[in-house]
Amino acid sequence: MARILDSFAPPAHLTHPNRSRSTWFSLPMPISPNSTCCSSIPHSKQLAQCRWPNGHWHPTLALMKPRLATHASLKGFDPMTTKAFAVRRRDAMALILSSYIFSEAGFDNIAFAQQSVGFREYIDQFDGYSLKYPQNWIQVRGAGADIFFRDPFVLDENVSVELSSPSSSNYKSVEDLGPPEEAGEKVLKQYLTEFMSTRIGVRRESNIISTSSRVADDGKLYYQVEVNIKSYANNNELAVMPGERVVRLEWNRRYLSVLGVENNRLYELRLQTPENVFVQEENDLRQVMDSFRVNKVTV
Repeated sequence: MARILDSFAPPAHLTHPNRSRSTWFSLPMPISPNSTCCSSIPHSKQLAQCRWPNGHWHPTLALMKPRLATHASLKGFDPMTTKAFAVRRRDAMALILSSYIFSEAGFDNIAFAQQSVGFREYIDQFDGYSLKYPQNWIQVRGAGADIFFRDPFVLDENVSVELSSPSSSNYKSVEDLGPPEEAGEKVLKQYLTEFMSTRIGVRRESNIISTSSRVADDGKLYYQVEVNIKSYANNNELAVMPGERVVRLEWNRRYLSVLGVENNRLYELRLQTPENVFVQEENDLRQVMDSFRVNKVTV
């Protein structure tokens, strides 16, 4: 504590009333020119240097003058402990410096794949379906679907449920859509209709990745459809020369659908995710697909 106090001069208005604050910093410090204390100066000279140039006692050093001593006489002084502290201090400074370098280099913008964060279950007893979704996803209202959850960081990644109107549909089984391959064609056509754009130079490429059927643990038959859709656009749609219209990829997404029938209605679970994210989170997304169930509504 003495070393810390010795390194600061008292306020100028206390010890030198005639000096302004602007000149206080130019006063010579009445301590040893050595690094931390007056220990390398004889005791008599230390007391002499505990005075200000005008002869007044330095308030801090005057109080501590009986205790000024050399490093060798300090009790508990251990040079190895001091060295270890210096090493720890250097390690801390290296950590701070490396963190600054990484932030300046832009590494904070790199997205790293994360492990599964767990799931929550959503049950709609009124419409008759249930599903599980990642617990860090948030619900978005007014999205047009019956229910809509979205990743708060990857905005193109979401899950929603669509269902047909009870007054205009009379489905008995998912097989009313035909075999899984035919159902996949209908699903892809519906996606392309929804993504139809009136912009000049926009082009969509799509293909069906897989179609399948399965019987879940509730004894009901479900269809699963996976499609990929890419969107291309010109960077200068109004350019006159064809060479000035450069085509670029806008987005590349994977769409996964699960179809089921209950209550004379067709239910569709829709999962949307960028292709690069799908590679990292495929296991979690397939768990969401497998969790989808349609339930009988009791009136």
